[in-house]
Amino acid sequence: MSCARAARRTVLTSAAAVVTGALFLTGCGNDDGGDSDSAGGQASSTRQITDATGRQVDVPAEPKKVVTLSEPTLDAALALGVEPVGATAGRGQKGVSTYLADKAGKAEVVATVAEADMEKLAALQPDLILLDETTAVKKEVSKLESIAPTVVTAKLNEDWKKAFTATADALNQKAEAEKLLSGFDADVAAAKGKLGDNAGAVVSVVRWQNKAPSAVGRGVGHVGATITALGLDRPKDQQGVGTGHSEPVSLEKLATIDGDWLFFGTLGEKADSEKAYAEAKKVPNFGKLKAEQEGHVVAVQGSAWNSAGGPLAARIVLDDLAKALAS
Repeated sequence: MSCARAARRTVLTSAAAVVTGALFLTGCGNDDGGDSDSAGGQASSTRQITDATGRQVDVPAEPKKVVTLSEPTLDAALALGVEPVGATAGRGQKGVSTYLADKAGKAEVVATVAEADMEKLAALQPDLILLDETTAVKKEVSKLESIAPTVVTAKLNEDWKKAFTATADALNQKAEAEKLLSGFDADVAAAKGKLGDNAGAVVSVVRWQNKAPSAVGRGVGHVGATITALGLDRPKDQQGVGTGHSEPVSLEKLATIDGDWLFFGTLGEKADSEKAYAEAKKVPNFGKLKAEQEGHVVAVQGSAWNSAGGPLAARIVLDDLAKALAS
């Protein structure tokens, strides 16, 4: 990396600037046309990609210290066997999304979906930062660029497969992503062929929080797209693209979340969903729902269903749908 480019990386707070300044000055004595590896000061090659915002970004050909600042980019990186050194906390959680905890145990949490801790992030000395528009941290790209090459992989409400492929491209693993998606599509087709009487069933997806439901999983995210790929339908109020990640439903309109099947979660583990389901059954009119009367309410691992996710979350969604609906 040239000294001129290194000099631009000094716009953070004083503590972070000390870290980043020491990091990038180490590369100034060896300007041979290739970028310096921020983890060890050794020359490494770069690639140029175009991110979701149209920015041209020079990224390491073999990134070693990746930070993922959104739920989908963390999911995608882990699916590709890349364990980030830094990551975002799961929505409504202190650590990473619980469905990813086993794979991301070494990642330091340096952000939430609302903001990033720039000092903690800089201290990790990353060589690549990934995020997308599911997080408010997207407004801080100029600051993130002062730490490491920063790629916005996807716009808000982007098709999850396209977002995954873009993240894989930034990690120079596009071919591996295509293999994973091909396998996923094959499993979707197999599950669809086993739906039997549930073919075309109406599937509702809700998150229960603060003693009331919110509709989630609309559009082409990993939940909505998987439901559609299986040939299943959604309740009228869960069709199309949503206005946000989740849409609260008043208890007076509880009937709008009804369907042939109701996949019920919180933002945590399956045990949390089961506890919330027990609470929901005490709510007036919940017992009148068709799904409840027919025993078709399924408590799920909410961190996978109700977060913005990638291929690992989509796999959990597919497995849960197949287990419940496939004959």
